[in-house]
Amino acid sequence: MKNILLLTDFSENALNAIEYSMNLFEGDRCHFFILHVKSPAAYTTDDIMASGNESIYNIIVKNPKEELESMVLDLKAYFKTETFEFETIVDYDNLTAAINQAVNVKSIDLIVMGTNGVTGAKEVIFGSNTVNVIRNINCPTLVIPEDFVFRNTNEILLPLDVQDALSGKAFSNTSKFAERFSKKIHVLRIKPNSENSPEEKKDIKQLSYFLKKINSEYHIVSDIPMNYVVDCYIQTHKIDLIVLLVQKETLLERFFIGSPTTKISNSIRVPLLVFHA
Repeated sequence: MKNILLLTDFSENALNAIEYSMNLFEGDRCHFFILHVKSPAAYTTDDIMASGNESIYNIIVKNPKEELESMVLDLKAYFKTETFEFETIVDYDNLTAAINQAVNVKSIDLIVMGTNGVTGAKEVIFGSNTVNVIRNINCPTLVIPEDFVFRNTNEILLPLDVQDALSGKAFSNTSKFAERFSKKIHVLRIKPNSENSPEEKKDIKQLSYFLKKINSEYHIVSDIPMNYVVDCYIQTHKIDLIVLLVQKETLLERFFIGSPTTKISNSIRVPLLVFHA
């Protein structure tokens, strides 16, 4: 059984990500943990005073817990399956600490979140929440763009940095996911210059060895920033999901940032699945 952590701030974006994950794993045995996090800074003295006779417990825990339970009832009614189990969690902590605790205590296999993180704030750049989760929590993370309508992950795009190897834990997880959910994987070896990558010569052999059950397509691209390559490729090919092998922070920067002011929401058009090396 898969243990999947779903993050929600009760926004449409968060609910869309939750529904995406349930469509993706329909028919699988899954235990979904739905987590709502309140930052210690979320409540001020004025907020509590304005609550009148309502208890602090009701403000901080009971009301969100009731909202989560109502959400579960709706999800059970919509996804009529006996293979899904649900558990709700309300935590009063900072986001990464709350997620990390849930990952460790509940033995989470996958985190699912929407592109706006748990704030739902339009003005907050994608990286303010999601990249922090990816950087600081060693757990596979599935990120769903706002308003993305679920479709089967038939074709996957795997962009590779210069040092990324088609081996190890991250690629093993990628190959298992691809063979379970996809029909084809597109691999882009993206280099900052024309020098040969140390892993380049091994790529085709590794692909044919580890991905025997699905088709693969392989390309080498030089002298073009990763985020531009990925965005253009998605627009010219029917890609349903991006997989990113995160080994170091610089890969995140190359993928997410075209300039200091670029928002990641401009760079991602399909769901992003991150595996850690």
